[in-house]
Amino acid sequence: MFKKTFIIILLVISTLLGGCAKLDSIKVSLGFKNNDFEYIRGKKIDKIVIQNTRDKGYRFVVTDQSAIEELYKILSTAKEAKEKSILKPDYIFEIHESHDKVHKFQYVAGLDKKNGGNLYSDDKIYIVSKRIDNDIIKSFWNIRVPKDFTDIYYSSILKTLNEYVKNNKGEKTLGVNLKDDIDVGKFILSTDLEDLKSKLSNKYEGITLIEEDLAKQDIIMTVKTQGYRRTLYKSIITFNDKVDKKELKYYIVGEYKNTDWSLSITTEKPDKF
Repeated sequence: MFKKTFIIILLVISTLLGGCAKLDSIKVSLGFKNNDFEYIRGKKIDKIVIQNTRDKGYRFVVTDQSAIEELYKILSTAKEAKEKSILKPDYIFEIHESHDKVHKFQYVAGLDKKNGGNLYSDDKIYIVSKRIDNDIIKSFWNIRVPKDFTDIYYSSILKTLNEYVKNNKGEKTLGVNLKDDIDVGKFILSTDLEDLKSKLSNKYEGITLIEEDLAKQDIIMTVKTQGYRRTLYKSIITFNDKVDKKELKYYIVGEYKNTDWSLSITTEKPDKF
């Protein structure tokens, strides 16, 4: 409590006596601010290109100076980290300085539970606030994301998996493949995948999330989103049993009604699917 009060007193005194420059200097010395992104200030940046790593077509260019200034405010409060996150980056940031210099960063949306840096270049690693997701990236989405996308997407996967496992898995290994779900790749984040991996390992034996080789598991579960709106989600989940040479499809329809999602999972294709 004493330390917090002392810091507040220092900031107030510096503001009264020395203005913004002195205040910034004290913030840097106390670890509340860094000077690594000063090149963004003063309209020195032509554009910032943000590229999704799972959907190469999902790319947007930021030229609005107020948005660039907002990004500067977020980055200038980032804290340096010793190690970067082990999670796959969700976005690549390219900050184009006006004299043709490009600053490139990998970005993991959300904070790493193990305190790994979620924004990093070749020589610097930072822990950055989730405000980049909420204030910068989401403001440029020009598509209507399904309401509570994370909940409906992953709950439909787990509930369909439960239905299949009851009568079909046995002692075989099973891999969950989300890599081919192109339509929603832009919404899939590494932190959510990490949470899914944890749920799979805690509940099932021999079921894992496929991250590299599709050939290792006996059964491959593939998710393919068929369409979505704000209050509607459809997908087909296919189980390909390579041992018994069998294939089983489930048709998933999620509808948001009365403040909650209802989920239908059937092996017969619904009307108007």
